[in-house]
Amino acid sequence: MYHVIARATASTPFSYLWVAPRVLAAQMRWLAHHHYHVVSLQEVHDYWHGAPLPSRPIVVSFDDGFRNHLSKAMPILDRHSWEGTFNLALSHYARGWGLGPKAIHRLLNHDWELDSHTMTHTTLPGLSAGDLRYQIGHSRARLRRLFHVPVDFFCYPAGAYDSRVISVVRAAGYQGATSTENGLARWNDPWTLDRVRINNGDGVSGLAAHLRALGLPG
Repeated sequence: MYHVIARATASTPFSYLWVAPRVLAAQMRWLAHHHYHVVSLQEVHDYWHGAPLPSRPIVVSFDDGFRNHLSKAMPILDRHSWEGTFNLALSHYARGWGLGPKAIHRLLNHDWELDSHTMTHTTLPGLSAGDLRYQIGHSRARLRRLFHVPVDFFCYPAGAYDSRVISVVRAAGYQGATSTENGLARWNDPWTLDRVRINNGDGVSGLAAHLRALGLPG
């Protein structure tokens, strides 16, 4: 799980969410060297239902929808013939620092997977039923209408969810949803899929340590 792909400075807000492009590039080289293969969340879901996957599959996801997902992350993944998964909050769409329509189409043309991260990146538990449908169901419908792709997975803002939120995600037609809980995504828990957060300062050794702590090779 990545967020901003840019170099943070001493005054950068939420600097822990920033990963420098050179660090991302080194981490992707480490994954390739250790025979990991980046796949989409859809490919993982399909594997759980009988489709094949390459050895050591791993999803590389980018939350929110920053322009540097295109300008910095995509070229890095391209070097390995890999495609990322990006979770777009529509409040970021077409802003100065957010992905616009041309940028999103470029990512889609490089086979990146587009998933929903709500309309306004708001905390979901406690919202009314109508607001939940707007944030969850309407965001999927709008992304499908704008970009003509399935948008079959959802990402909880700040990893916040409860049983009401999950029920609306399921009713909206998603196939699964990602959390911010640390761990491995599992077939029997598709509505709160664990991920591994990569923070500023982790570097290659931090990525390796995260994966090894979960019993993965490297």
